[in-house]
Amino acid sequence: MAKKKKKNQKLKKQLKDTLILTIIICAVIYAIYAIIKLLKSPTETFILQRNNISSEDSKVGYVIREEYLIDNAGNMQEIEPIKTEGEKVAAKNPVFKYYNVNQEEITNKINELNTQIQQALLEKKGLFSSDVKALESQIEEQLENVKKENNMQNIIEYKNNLSNYVVKKAKIAGSLSSAGEYINNLIANRTSLEQELTNGSKYIYCDYSGIVSYRIDGFENELTVNNLDNLTTDYLEKLNLKTGKIISKSNNQAKVVNNFVCYIAVPISQDVQNKTSEGKTVHLRLANQEKVKAEVYKIIEDKNKSLIIFKITDAVEDLIDYRKISLDIIWWEYEGLMVPNHAILYENTLSYVIRKRSGRLEKILVKILKQNENYCIIDNYNMDELSELGFSSEEINSMRTIKLYDEIMMDPEVQENK
Repeated sequence: MAKKKKKNQKLKKQLKDTLILTIIICAVIYAIYAIIKLLKSPTETFILQRNNISSEDSKVGYVIREEYLIDNAGNMQEIEPIKTEGEKVAAKNPVFKYYNVNQEEITNKINELNTQIQQALLEKKGLFSSDVKALESQIEEQLENVKKENNMQNIIEYKNNLSNYVVKKAKIAGSLSSAGEYINNLIANRTSLEQELTNGSKYIYCDYSGIVSYRIDGFENELTVNNLDNLTTDYLEKLNLKTGKIISKSNNQAKVVNNFVCYIAVPISQDVQNKTSEGKTVHLRLANQEKVKAEVYKIIEDKNKSLIIFKITDAVEDLIDYRKISLDIIWWEYEGLMVPNHAILYENTLSYVIRKRSGRLEKILVKILKQNENYCIIDNYNMDELSELGFSSEEINSMRTIKLYDEIMMDPEVQENK
């Protein structure tokens, strides 16, 4: 009897353990199902809000500018900039200069004389002239300016000023001392070398106004505004230009760039071409995320791909460093009440959303104003539009409308079938 009782207790325990295990397994299965359902559809509703949608394509473009090359009369010696990179210059003004003499050798000799002059000044004591004190103050000021300055053209100017002040101080020192002949000879030699350098320098002027650049890539006479009609996708791709690469600076050439307008040639496919036409206005998003207005200036038909030539008048100076860039073409942007495309229910060519309010579901007719691949902007029809669609006055008066912050159901077809 005791043996049978013990057997029954063991059987009950096994049943209890099996029941608990079954409950645990069911709980795990339900949890997994809930997680999968949540991942597939994180929420069944969303709140209607105002937002922007757009139609965009990411492309590469070739920058075409009005560029006027300036070389040093074919001599190709190293040039000395007068205008810095990116500085504006008026027509008939000098841009740089070069030397017909050995500029490096003469400059080294002048620097050696400067050192000797300064050393001679340090050895002279008792120079209390007010002019000398004023010059020493100016020398200190120029030294501080050189330390703080980053602009190369300003640094050159400060160094020239510094050199002139040292020479003036040396001349005064020579006149105040009976032993000043040595300093005066150094100054005379330096003046002679400076004159030789001046006589051997040649200033180069520009015929056009614009922005000065020393970044030369060899396409200034090929990728021109006058040659737009002859451009093809094959030609541009065979240039093998690297996207986003900064054009290297030249040490013997410069150019003046029209900073008011430039053009960007973008290879496109046929489906992209169908999105626009000549004369249309779009926006381009550049690599720095700046959006600029652009005109579809010209569409050039090609065999496999076509070219769109965009004309821009903003941010032209930002593109001077580049020949090939990445960009986004924003064909259109639209703001309004935004819903995902799969929140729209289509019936008999009309569009509806299902609103959830106080636990009730209401089907509401809506007008789609603009639509891209994922979202659309919706609004209510006005009374005249509803009449044109064939609705009666009674139907129109009984229609509900959508509003900002309404709760809209996702996947309305599923909701309809529930």
